[in-house]
Amino acid sequence: MRRIGAVIAALVLAGTGLATASSTAGAAPAATARATACPTGWGSGAKGGPTAGAVPLDNIRTGRHACFDRMVFDVPGGGRSVGFSVRYVHRLHQTASGRYIPVGGGAILDVHIGAPSYDPETGTPTYPGRVGHTLPGVNVSGYRTFRDTRFAGSFEGETQIGLGVRARLPFRVIQLPDRVVVDVAHNWTGSR
Repeated sequence: MRRIGAVIAALVLAGTGLATASSTAGAAPAATARATACPTGWGSGAKGGPTAGAVPLDNIRTGRHACFDRMVFDVPGGGRSVGFSVRYVHRLHQTASGRYIPVGGGAILDVHIGAPSYDPETGTPTYPGRVGHTLPGVNVSGYRTFRDTRFAGSFEGETQIGLGVRARLPFRVIQLPDRVVVDVAHNWTGSR
């Protein structure tokens, strides 16, 4: 009789443990989903407007984030008025000449920043990019979204960059004091 009582007690305790574990497991995904949610409402349509400017581009840099890869265009003295135009294209063509510039990746963002890569008064270069080459000092190997960068030149007050990305993904553009930021999401679903 004692054995039957012990077996019943063990089964009751095991059942209680399973019920607790299953209710805890059911709660875990909801908490994880909140913790890993990323913005997804950016879209992949063209963003921006007029891009000609007189304050020169100083630097281009990139960074990796949990939900997106980021490219930053530094324009000291440009304030919040630095124009931009960013859109997906099938092939990158230089604005000034129409020259085709190959860019690696599954999709290409054609980025125009309203800042020349030279001093408009003297013509002295302020950013050392060379047409058709990768951006100096920028290495996107190991990034989740970025695949390639290409300098396409500077013409009539704007600088053009080709940004190769893994696929056509949502992106946003942010104007901040003295810089323009381009973020490209890692995916469309908002998960990390």
